[in-house]
Amino acid sequence: MALKAVHVSDVPNLDHVPENASFSLYSSRFSKGVDIGRTTSFKEPKFLVIGHRGNGMNMLQSTDLRMKAVKENTILSFNTAGKYPIDFIEFDVQVTTDGCPIIFHDNFIYSQDNGTIYEKRVTDLSLSEFLSYGPQREAASEGKTLLRKTKDGKIINWAVESDEPPCTLKEAFEKVIPRLGFNIELKFDDHIVYQQEYLSHVLQSILQVVVDHAKERPVIFSTFQPDAALLVKKLQATYPVFFLTNGGNEIFYDVRRNSLEEAIKLCLEGGLQGIVSEVRGVFRNPGAVNKIKESKLSLMTYGKLNNVAEAVYMQHLMGIEGVIVDLVKEITEAVSKMMTKPSEEDILMQGGGEEQGEGSRPKFSQKELAFLLKLIPELIQQ
Repeated sequence: MALKAVHVSDVPNLDHVPENASFSLYSSRFSKGVDIGRTTSFKEPKFLVIGHRGNGMNMLQSTDLRMKAVKENTILSFNTAGKYPIDFIEFDVQVTTDGCPIIFHDNFIYSQDNGTIYEKRVTDLSLSEFLSYGPQREAASEGKTLLRKTKDGKIINWAVESDEPPCTLKEAFEKVIPRLGFNIELKFDDHIVYQQEYLSHVLQSILQVVVDHAKERPVIFSTFQPDAALLVKKLQATYPVFFLTNGGNEIFYDVRRNSLEEAIKLCLEGGLQGIVSEVRGVFRNPGAVNKIKESKLSLMTYGKLNNVAEAVYMQHLMGIEGVIVDLVKEITEAVSKMMTKPSEEDILMQGGGEEQGEGSRPKFSQKELAFLLKLIPELIQQ
């Protein structure tokens, strides 16, 4: 039976849904289960900002030119993000029919031949077929037109200001700035029930590239696929594994995906290191943050709200340990200002700290913070 997503708007009442590195997440608990014969260099606990698909995902219909400045999930996007004070980039990995891990988000690739638009499942392509779409590395070669299907079903030209050829996981290890850690999302189709044999083949193909090329680069695995999360943890003990969840914003046939509580249960049963939740799932259910902390799990978030500096800082106050963002430049700059301790001169200029200058850190009392945490779930209802 295929998994089917049901949007929150289709649920009668949200209350009926089950309750659910200049910023570096590495903490001592991440070293849990690391092979004795091999260590990964972990850093001191800090708040982590991760570049989504590199320097941000492409939203081709957006009027915000920043969302289509650089082709997502490319070496160019990764290294562009690396110009800013982040320590990790996030990207999606799938495996071709001939066993090569490639970096691409969508389940299907769209193109046009003699005026006819066609689609092919990415995992049904060979490596050479996959690389034949979009810009080509050889100047004399012309790639197949690359189109993209939007959420509203339109198929449009994948046009960005700075384009680049698609890449493999191996290329990323070889060509991306060495200091950047990799948050590798193990990408699977929500609407397919996978057999363990297939999952094992895919994960071992990816792990082989990581083992051969990661060297000292920090690596985190994450996935929405519960069985893949459990299996990649069993297949290796070197790198942290995080379970991705919508946090109750969508409902799936697989109940393990439907709430933060289910995510906690999966992590504890499988020995995973943490959870990456859609940020609205956390804001709607802020009490889950303490449950996650009490379970000695780490918590990060993703989602459009993470492009709002105030929402990011609120998460820092809540104890969330990292955020995946599209606006890498803007969010790293904003959070850097927020996290910087004011100098004595700044305090004096602000009248002894009674007033806040532009770009300074928001200040909340415990009472005010408690009120905001109660208010946020009401504000973000959609």
